[in-house]
Amino acid sequence: MTVASPRLGEPTYTVPARALFGERAPEITEGGALPPLLDPEPPAVLDPSDEPLVEVEHRRIRVLANYWHAGWATAIAQTWMRRSAFERLVTVAEDLPEPWGLAVFDAWRPLELQRELFTAAADHPGLMAEPSTDPATPPPHLTGGAVDLTLTLNGTPIAPGTGFDDTSLRAHTAHFESEPGPDRHVRRTLFHAMAETGFVVFSEEWWHFEYGTRRWAAVKNHTPFYGPATPPS
Repeated sequence: MTVASPRLGEPTYTVPARALFGERAPEITEGGALPPLLDPEPPAVLDPSDEPLVEVEHRRIRVLANYWHAGWATAIAQTWMRRSAFERLVTVAEDLPEPWGLAVFDAWRPLELQRELFTAAADHPGLMAEPSTDPATPPPHLTGGAVDLTLTLNGTPIAPGTGFDDTSLRAHTAHFESEPGPDRHVRRTLFHAMAETGFVVFSEEWWHFEYGTRRWAAVKNHTPFYGPATPPS
């Protein structure tokens, strides 16, 4: 029996925002228009922190482990983040009004999985960071400071315009800024909730946020402090 290879974007746990809300606005503050989303050249990591990874576990955060469930060979079942980044994520979740919450697609990612995904996304340059082995230029997910996520309503993860790992221009964070509706509303709400605790978004992926990484440092005009990380044994 031949086992099908996993594909980007699978499995799909999200429900389209328009399927949940129709044309009405979700009952949560959206926070206003997105600011200009920049992606400057990131600085190298010269003085990495030894802050540990911690497992993502919280009653307001649903862990989806997409790559593991999809069957990627080097994916893991657990979801990890740097301690400070996770503490900020908990603040985001707890500040959301009930019954809203968060769902995490992926966070810390082993270098082997980054290689696997980078190869699979060869036809979509920029979707996956290069699997650099240089500790000064690690891919964001290897640092534990990057997290892929969405909002949930009553535990249901929401797809605002696209699903996770969508390869179209619709996945760009600001794609729906000129189109009023639930897709724009959910993206704005997620962006502002994450930004208020210090995260920055990747302009080409509405679901991808970072803290303490090279991209975060470039956007914030700061010094990156998260280099490559490994979970505790």
